[in-house]
Amino acid sequence: MATPQLELTGSRQFTSWLHETGGSLAFSTYQAGKLFLIGLAPDGRLSVFERTFARCMGLAFHDETLWVGTLYQLWRFENALPPGQNHNGYDRLYVPQLGYTTGDLDIHDVAVDVDGRPLFVNTLFSCLATVDDRYSFRPLWRPPFVSRLAAEDRCHLNGMALRDGKPAFATCVGATDVNEGWRDQRVGGGLLLSIDDGATVCGGLSMPHSPRWHNNKLWLHNSGTGEFGFVELDAGRFEPVAFCPGYLRGLTFTGRYAVVGLSKARDEGTFAGLPLSEALASRNAQPRCALQVIDLERGDVVHELRIEGVVEELYDVVTLPAIKRPMALGFKTDEIRRVLSLPPDLA
Repeated sequence: MATPQLELTGSRQFTSWLHETGGSLAFSTYQAGKLFLIGLAPDGRLSVFERTFARCMGLAFHDETLWVGTLYQLWRFENALPPGQNHNGYDRLYVPQLGYTTGDLDIHDVAVDVDGRPLFVNTLFSCLATVDDRYSFRPLWRPPFVSRLAAEDRCHLNGMALRDGKPAFATCVGATDVNEGWRDQRVGGGLLLSIDDGATVCGGLSMPHSPRWHNNKLWLHNSGTGEFGFVELDAGRFEPVAFCPGYLRGLTFTGRYAVVGLSKARDEGTFAGLPLSEALASRNAQPRCALQVIDLERGDVVHELRIEGVVEELYDVVTLPAIKRPMALGFKTDEIRRVLSLPPDLA
């Protein structure tokens, strides 16, 4: 049987929009184990660069550093090119400079706080954590209804939002305190939590993901319904902005636009019986795998990068400001042996 080919197709104005932003995008797929870097080639055509990392999930971009959560490691990628230089037409060459071996913690969202400390959602242990020089992780916070740290994925804690560089909000699928109890809470049991005091900011969600603070609003995906929107914090109410034909995960912003990730929701297991299925059927639509660009003022999907073939599920997406065409090194070839990055005083 032939292996499905990978095909990425931008909508008519997608490359023009990417050019106008002056930046590029990175997105991850745990299902295919890939990190994708999306930019523009010198001739203006779409540039797609990919590397293989097992169960590639949470991404963070902070001060030119790219963080990538994988199956059992958290990697810090640094640019090896001096300012103004390029490598085969790429203006950034990201090298996996430092890796923390965490074990399989089912790392979801990744972020960097105001002190430059990497943070990640440790879904297996239902907590927010950071790296440790000796141990697999150091716990920082857990929801108040989780009685203790246990490798049981009790509430499926998955999302984290920083505000002013500090962890402020988290999402989980259900307020449960038993092994994988969240699976019975997938429809209507989802919560947005305040990290400061553990209070529930918004309830009644369906498998919420990717909370992000942008322009003084808390945005997130109500993934089980296919809705992207924001939370009225005072009222504790989710306000949909756009419906997207897919299971939503991954959210980033550039100017007045949000970039969201869509996955083909499997009609089985975790994805079975969600309101998303009925919403798609009522619109006579099939789920798709894509990045969609949403106008925050109108709620319209204005651009799209359609992903077809071997990749069917995405997890995260981040913007790479002022970077036109990035690439990265991986471990599948010996190219990483030949790339040397020297301090400026030695170059």
